Amino acid sequence: MTEGTAIVTGANAGIGLYTALGLARTGMRVVMVGRDAGRLAAGRRFVAERTDGTRLATAVADFASLAAVRRLAAELLASEARIDVLVNNAGLSIARFARTADGNETTFAVNHLAPFLLTNLLLDRLEASAPARVVTVASAAHRRARLDLSTVNGSRDWSMVKAYSRSKLCNILFTAELARRLDGSGVVATCLHPGVVATAIAAHGLVGLFWRLGKPFMVSPEKGAETSVFLATVADPAPFHGAYVVGRERAETDPQARDPALARALWEESARLTGLAPQ
Repeated sequence: MTEGTAIVTGANAGIGLYTALGLARTGMRVVMVGRDAGRLAAGRRFVAERTDGTRLATAVADFASLAAVRRLAAELLASEARIDVLVNNAGLSIARFARTADGNETTFAVNHLAPFLLTNLLLDRLEASAPARVVTVASAAHRRARLDLSTVNGSRDWSMVKAYSRSKLCNILFTAELARRLDGSGVVATCLHPGVVATAIAAHGLVGLFWRLGKPFMVSPEKGAETSVFLATVADPAPFHGAYVVGRERAETDPQARDPALARALWEESARLTGLAPQ
């Protein structure tokens, strides 16, 4: 893997920044993806100052836009002859219900639909580069979620915590179904809980107040990136195929995250919403 190429989304700050740094330190070529060009340039400088800086690239994309995700995929396919690792790290949590320009609930769109679409658009290149890996950052927050596909993209029963937790449940279900589809391809799909990390992801409203009060007891973004870096570089990733990982060990998810019928149904609905052909 040290000769390969890794794509890291949400790489301008927090866990994604330190994931990019950890992978760059192994000697990998790292493409750092973020939605803000200025912050992304600052993130690149941060990584370059701590590595030799010669194998870094950046790409700008706003994951609230499916068109932007498609442009990003086209850019990556044009610039990268191989893709050995895709780290789906980008995510958000917002205080008020909102929809994207595509009409999707924003948290669901950014945290699930965008990585679903990007992964699918890059899948042929990943398979051609096998052995390769897809690493998706989920969360233990999925345990608080219940997923109803008829309402997941709407405003009914919406709250910041519920929307975020549901999106993280979607990450795990997506990984399970992706792994099933990739069996025998040489591409390993896995997901993880990074720990309760002191980032700005929940810095909103009353939840944000409790988040800020709890920050001294949370792990650092550098520590939070360790599992992503481990899964992207471990010599034998096969034991983690389709798994939810905490630290360096497989962990059990909430029962709903282990429902294969729900995983398939989520895949089909996500394909419809992102305009992918049924598979």
